[in-house]
Amino acid sequence: MVARKVDERYLKESTVEKNIRPDIYQAELLNKEFALPLNVAIILKTNLDTQAQIHVILFSTDLELSYDKLIKFYSLRFQIEFNFRDAKQYWGLEDFTSSRCSYGMNIEKTAVTNATNLAFFMVSLSQLLLRRFQQTNPDFSILDLKAHYHGYRYAVETIKLLPEKPETNLLADIFEQITRLGMIHPTLQPSIST
Repeated sequence: MVARKVDERYLKESTVEKNIRPDIYQAELLNKEFALPLNVAIILKTNLDTQAQIHVILFSTDLELSYDKLIKFYSLRFQIEFNFRDAKQYWGLEDFTSSRCSYGMNIEKTAVTNATNLAFFMVSLSQLLLRRFQQTNPDFSILDLKAHYHGYRYAVETIKLLPEKPETNLLADIFEQITRLGMIHPTLQPSIST
């Protein structure tokens, strides 16, 4: 079955949006390199103005999987990869899985489970917290978020050392300035004058 000349009996869905027609086909197919039959979904997009075509071929060994779920699962694959990247890069997942770091590495099942769950919890929590900041600053990143909360903690601890708590307006300005320190994409709010 060639992607650009698919038998119409395999057509599952066809729509048109902005002069692009995606046709979605699904079939159970065999491959000489693979012993089992495959559930194959083909997305053939045609530009109705130019007749240019592109196609995407997705497959699974789950023969019961509908074409729409197969497409959805593939689209989630990239989000899963991004979540693993964030868990490793920002939230310590790599700290106990890296072969480079044998000192202090968590190797007991409970410790590994807890650290993994915490890293992925932090990925989910940080994505939720980022939404608030990205409403006014679309470039706001996880590094900015970490800098913000580090700064907030530093401000709280510093204010505890003062003999008197500052006035509310001054306190708000202090928190604003300290939480912006270290950000790559600082919030767009004006700074206090000195």
